Amino acid sequence: MTDALPSNYFALFGIPVSYDVDLAKIQQRYRELQKAVHPDRYSSASDQERRMSMQQASLINQALHTLKHPVERAMYLMQLKDSQFSMDNQTTMDTGFLMQQLEMREKLEAIRSYQDPITELESMSAQVKAAIQTFAEEFGGAYQADDIERAKEALRKLQFLHKVGAEIAELIASIEDELM
Repeated sequence: MTDALPSNYFALFGIPVSYDVDLAKIQQRYRELQKAVHPDRYSSASDQERRMSMQQASLINQALHTLKHPVERAMYLMQLKDSQFSMDNQTTMDTGFLMQQLEMREKLEAIRSYQDPITELESMSAQVKAAIQTFAEEFGGAYQADDIERAKEALRKLQFLHKVGAEIAELIASIEDELM
């Protein structure tokens, strides 16, 4: 049985603790780790070894999910800095950002009445992706500079934008299904 794996996801994948990660390297290391601990390799092993294999495979899957997802990765980094860190009940105080989000929400609610809702949604999606990139860079820079308050603010905005991006994608799929 493989020795206990590091619990720090960055150490597990052999990469530096940073918001900027090499997704190809993570994917390659994931395959190596899963191959080493896959439960099928331990089918004739003791119950304890099989259980350990399952736990390690689960840890590797969770680490991959966290490191691949920009918001999850940012939250994980913040938890490494402060184990009590939580984004629960936190919202941005940036009134300009909040107003933009309110306008976007209103537009999403009325989108089905637009002449070409798919084109409008695709345009909104592109805007959201650009904003996500901006706030991801903001988070990465703030985190590296150890400016925790600025990093938290960027993370709050990232969280919101990822949620809106998912809603836009769902709306596009829903409208396309209706058109078929």
